[in-house]
Amino acid sequence: MSDNIKHECGIAFLRLRKPLDYYRNKYGTALYGVNKMYLLMEKQHNRGQDGAGLANIKLDPEPGYRYISRVRSIEQQPIKDLFDKVTSRFADARERDPEIFNDTRRLKRELAFTGELFLGHLRYGTYGKNSIESCHPFLRQNNRIAKNLIVAGNFNLTNVDELFRELVEYGLHPKEKADTVTVMEKIGHFLDREVDELYRKHRDAGATRMEAVERLAAELDVAKILRLASARFDGGYVICGLMGHGDGFVLRDPNGIRPAYYYEDEEVSVVCSERAVIQTVFNVPFESIIELPPGHAFISKKDGNSKIEMINEPAEYSACSFERIYFSRGSDAEIYAERKELGRLVVPDILKAIDYDVENTVFSFIPNTAESSFYGMIKGVEDYLNDHKIRKITEMGPNPDPERVAELINRRPRVEKLAIKDVKLRTFITDDEHRDDMVTHVYDITYGTVRAGIDNIVIIDDSIVRGTTLKKSIIKMLSRLQPKSIVIVSSAPQIRYPDCYGIDMAKIGDFVAFKAATELLHERGLWHVVNEAYAEALEMEKQGTFRSRNCLQKIYEPFSYDEISAKIAELVTDKDIECNVQVVYQSVENLHRACPKNKGDWYFTGNFPTPGGTGVSNRALMNYVEGKNIRAY
Repeated sequence: MSDNIKHECGIAFLRLRKPLDYYRNKYGTALYGVNKMYLLMEKQHNRGQDGAGLANIKLDPEPGYRYISRVRSIEQQPIKDLFDKVTSRFADARERDPEIFNDTRRLKRELAFTGELFLGHLRYGTYGKNSIESCHPFLRQNNRIAKNLIVAGNFNLTNVDELFRELVEYGLHPKEKADTVTVMEKIGHFLDREVDELYRKHRDAGATRMEAVERLAAELDVAKILRLASARFDGGYVICGLMGHGDGFVLRDPNGIRPAYYYEDEEVSVVCSERAVIQTVFNVPFESIIELPPGHAFISKKDGNSKIEMINEPAEYSACSFERIYFSRGSDAEIYAERKELGRLVVPDILKAIDYDVENTVFSFIPNTAESSFYGMIKGVEDYLNDHKIRKITEMGPNPDPERVAELINRRPRVEKLAIKDVKLRTFITDDEHRDDMVTHVYDITYGTVRAGIDNIVIIDDSIVRGTTLKKSIIKMLSRLQPKSIVIVSSAPQIRYPDCYGIDMAKIGDFVAFKAATELLHERGLWHVVNEAYAEALEMEKQGTFRSRNCLQKIYEPFSYDEISAKIAELVTDKDIECNVQVVYQSVENLHRACPKNKGDWYFTGNFPTPGGTGVSNRALMNYVEGKNIRAY
């Protein structure tokens, strides 16, 4: 993605189902859990570059010894910094007393991160300060072991204000109004209540205090707690939690917006944001890793047993399609195939844009995430050429000219790596005038690959959000090659609507597709459409129906898809660019053909899976009309 956006976080939940001695004997180290967590997090580093955090709980701790460990980092390489901090403690201990690693009882008692239950988090902050306090996991402490709660997740809720008011009505005093704190306090409130009820029940039945504590830990109904806590959550979420006594859970939203996959054998239970991560780290087959059903929770009990339990009634399945286009690592077998198919399906529109002149066209891609769709695009062009060859050879009759046949057979797409991203370049100049010149050089080009004035350039990106990098860098850079025309291809459809489920796309004024639509409204004397949509949103807010209909959709209705694409091409092309520039977008229909399992397309269609999403879209429209450059939630 040439436009930099911050997006969803990553989670890694790990439960060791055997005593530490088992792993020491089988794998040669009692630090098996820490080693696996490092791999699970490093393999998901694409999901969090603002910060990282790791928490651990030791089962059956001796009183007087710490049993909860947590470390967080917001350094430039947060995962490395995190595990440097953790492993340095082990190195110091090994230097002092190497034998401690052969005594797992001592190891658990004396060293942090030697427990059986782990929770890792990779943060991509969608807004707010990138402070250590913003880093997951969050910790809610209590002297009663079962009331301790650690929470982390990949989520954004649209109704935090409403949930916050409920907490206040419970008599609580949350330290801030943020979705992470709100989620933790909601779950914590019902956890406290359940622990107290079970404790009283066993005490009333004659149990001693210690007996009551032991029995309530075994009987704690995690599913009940999650049902009560999440009943009014509106948003996309995968919420993970560890409880001090040893229970753990991973809860997915009813629409399945945010991803979660799990795997279990006799040694481990593991849940991650991405399937391929589990497949790689534990060397298990694709079929062994299961998607956590929407509205369900993976619940791991202190005794090591686990279950999948429905918490909220599943709604229409709306798994995020951006996962497949961009966010997830492309090493997943299905995602790789889907990204290639996205590139292949957009080929008919590409051919139309170059007037089918494949011979005089150079095909390339924006590094690095568009590479998979590029392979699919080339396959589609090859298929077109093969059909052309068959038709032409057939037309030659029974005695074709061998030279002409050879010429046809040797026709192939011309493929070059035109754009090279200079990852070391930093736009450190702060004034706008000179920063733009620096941005122009973030990408470099391969000279000598394009015939000036003769060749077209077709270059594919996975998506176009704001168009800023296209205008300030990529198109300017490609124009230096003096092509006949430049065709920018997006393997994703036009991004028209805000996201409110964990991705940094909340202000519609930033979207180049929205800018194109409003420019067209101005040019054609249709600005009344904006005023009417705004008035409708205001009236819906007064009537209490604000979340029932997406008024922002009206802005796009007067125009065809191609009209908006053409206007986007104008907006991202400076006047000093001499060659023709076109922008070709994937259609929503082809997106669903390529990614049939992930139907969540609200970015492109405005069809939000939850009422809160519709409300956010309406709020974004109102903010735009009122001149408020703020987030819509």
